[in-house]
Amino acid sequence: MDAHDGEADELPPPPPVPANVVPIKADDIESEVPANKPAKPKRFPMARPGLGRKGQPIQLLANHYKVSVKSSEEYFFHYNVILKYEDDRPVDGKGVGRKVIDKLQQTYRSELSSKDFAYDGEKSLFTIGALPQVTNEFTVVLEDVSTGKTAANGSPGGNDSPGGSDRKRVRRPYQTKTFKVELCFAAKIPMNAIAQAIKGQESENSQEALRVLDIILRQHSAKQGCLLVRQSFFHNNPNNFVDLGGGVMGCRGFHSSFRGTQSGLSLNIDVSTTMIVKPGPVIDFLLANQKVDHPDRIDWQKAKRALKNLRIRTTPVNSEFKIIGLSDRNCNEQMFSLRQRNGNNGDVDEVEVTVYDYFVKNKGIELRYSGNLPCINVGKPKRPTYFPIELCSLIPLQRYTKALSTLQRSSLVEKSRQKPQERMSVLHDLKAGNGEDIFPRNGRWNFNNKKLIQTCSVDKWAVVNFSARCDVRNLIRDLIRNASAKGIQMAEPFDVFEESPSLRRAPVSRRVDDMFEQIKSKLPGAPKFLLCLLPERKNCEVYGPWKRKCLAEFGIVTQCLAPQRVNDQYLLNLLLKINAKLGGINSLLQIEASPSIPLVSKTPTIILGMDVSHGQPGQSDRPSIAAVVSSRQWPLISKYRASVHTQSPKLEMMSSLFKPRGTEDDGLIRESLIDFYTSSGKRKPDHVIVFRDGVSESQFTQVINIELDQIIEACKFLDEKWSPKFTVIVAQKNHHTKFFQSGSPDNVPPGTVVDKQVCHPRNYDFYMCAHAGMIGTTRPTHYHVLHDEIGFSPDDLQELVHSLSYVYQRSTTAISVVAPICYAHLAAAQVGTFLKFEDMSDASSSQGGHTSVGSVPVPELPRLHEKVRSSMFFC
Repeated sequence: MDAHDGEADELPPPPPVPANVVPIKADDIESEVPANKPAKPKRFPMARPGLGRKGQPIQLLANHYKVSVKSSEEYFFHYNVILKYEDDRPVDGKGVGRKVIDKLQQTYRSELSSKDFAYDGEKSLFTIGALPQVTNEFTVVLEDVSTGKTAANGSPGGNDSPGGSDRKRVRRPYQTKTFKVELCFAAKIPMNAIAQAIKGQESENSQEALRVLDIILRQHSAKQGCLLVRQSFFHNNPNNFVDLGGGVMGCRGFHSSFRGTQSGLSLNIDVSTTMIVKPGPVIDFLLANQKVDHPDRIDWQKAKRALKNLRIRTTPVNSEFKIIGLSDRNCNEQMFSLRQRNGNNGDVDEVEVTVYDYFVKNKGIELRYSGNLPCINVGKPKRPTYFPIELCSLIPLQRYTKALSTLQRSSLVEKSRQKPQERMSVLHDLKAGNGEDIFPRNGRWNFNNKKLIQTCSVDKWAVVNFSARCDVRNLIRDLIRNASAKGIQMAEPFDVFEESPSLRRAPVSRRVDDMFEQIKSKLPGAPKFLLCLLPERKNCEVYGPWKRKCLAEFGIVTQCLAPQRVNDQYLLNLLLKINAKLGGINSLLQIEASPSIPLVSKTPTIILGMDVSHGQPGQSDRPSIAAVVSSRQWPLISKYRASVHTQSPKLEMMSSLFKPRGTEDDGLIRESLIDFYTSSGKRKPDHVIVFRDGVSESQFTQVINIELDQIIEACKFLDEKWSPKFTVIVAQKNHHTKFFQSGSPDNVPPGTVVDKQVCHPRNYDFYMCAHAGMIGTTRPTHYHVLHDEIGFSPDDLQELVHSLSYVYQRSTTAISVVAPICYAHLAAAQVGTFLKFEDMSDASSSQGGHTSVGSVPVPELPRLHEKVRSSMFFC
């Protein structure tokens, strides 16, 4: 039955209710549990079944420090902190909380029995033992509070600064502000929960107890004036700053967190980097940020966005404020009402004066260049307060939260890495195309004089050039020569299509459409492959619309390049991608060819890589993109395809694995299962291995209860009687554990596995450095095995993970995380560019948007054309 026909009356009747069951009435249920929140988790992360034994043991050091905690029968008491102003408005400024709580402790020391507080700066406060009173409500008065809020009379720059309020001014020696503080009891946490965490007896309490220790450490850093970013802290020390250009600096600090491990409680300390705004005169920041050499060239709309919410210090009155915007007019034109005493009779007159005249004539301050520039507004939306721009300086240690440019990012990577030298051991498990074995050294191999294992032929192809400046004929000749050396039969292209110079500044969609019109009019039929020359780097605006046109509308495999520095090595890397996209295999593991991968080669096994990618900073309304990559042509573990859907912005759990619509399932998993079946000799997978990226430990139970349930339902929807076995593994790169060889400056050898001492006291996790760290310090990948019905031994599972780091078809190195996860990143990123240049509101959908419970609809991605749907288009 088609779900869209609306023939609901043809559905079968519901099954009879068993005699011993009392039905629940719908109105008895107060609130339905949302579909992606199970009432009670039925699966929990599995315990470690043992340790790996294979390979040669080596001595390593880790950046974990042993912490001893005295056992205690005491309790941590958790209080919720509610901060309000006198008029009951909630306090919204950052950093105010700590000042208020510090003053609270000083003012009410005796009433609080001199108790120490561990305060997180926001809503949580902890004490050892309970506070004396039952209701804890206090009034706190802060002097000279630099919250960016103006004082009661609205006059930051003194008693009569521009744009101040019209209330009668009172001269005060300082400004004060009154706060109401309420501490409400929330929970009681036994301190011996720390001991439980160390034994691996995880509970809500043990996580909270470790959090209290983290907060104590953070509070100590905050008292020293550090910038705190989650678990990291950054000192205001110029030795820790590196200039990244554009008014942005990298600031090096430390990450610290307490963890329960097999060795006891450990403190994990690591070097950490964040981005800060370059402190100093506001005008210097704007010139650097916009890369212009004179204030006249500043784009003030851009400036307004860049400055909003940053904090400044003003001269000559040394006060601190938050920027809320810029004045509509320049300093020498922006008027405000100034109230002045009239003679000796005490009357007050209002006169209109410009901000410029006020500071120059009334205050006697020389302004050299601000007259023709907008003023900085630090007031309230309806009550502006203006300062000339040259009197304003950005204070230190303010986070820069916008996306970095490509140059800034590469500069950050280059300047923040720290390098042990490389010395690597040898792995023996690769095969190349002309029957010769390749022995990787140091996790790398090269294909010089070696052919690719299974090559495609490139015929019926053409070149399109979007105004790239290069010698196209030479490029084609060198590409065909390199292809031949690797065993790829590459014919001459049909033609080279050059973009008309008149279109270079046209809208992107028009440029792409015009190129396709040329192709249609001149080629005898649809091409199988198009090589696309981009005018600048990969992230140029043509890239997304071009990929969308080729992959979604026409089903044509395409490879883009930005031909700036093209040599034979560059062309070889390009050919690795082209060969994989057109169905070839560049390299194969011997255990894959023999086939002898434990449990995988003997039983039909599908390997899934799953990831959700979110918009960059500043793109909070961009839909998130969920990708599932799946293996095909079992017993191979080198060939993959991808399915991609959009979902609600910032939603980390995958909401479209199983999407029943009538008799159809429109989810991501069904496509993968059907493709495996058709490409693996009509075999259903009896084993399903799931690699999931990008989830934190707090979400593990959701992965094995919500996501795994959806995968199981997708299998049952295809065949009710089919019950494959599942293994679920989470990969984490975003952690702070590093390993070092004792007594050696070298990185750890590729293939190093750590599953004891610094791992979880109970759960099944291990760290693996599969790759050779060529620059900086190798960051291992932290794998968590949450669920294993297949029954791998620790050695077999570690061997499989290691092998999957060697099947990445785009490179001749082992990579740091298993290939299916890397491919899921690539697929999500590439298909994400399809939406990049569209207005989200009118992006229509052929299938309707996929959404989570209670969320706004998101535009659906166009489906890939069936000709390329099962290709490695993302390679």
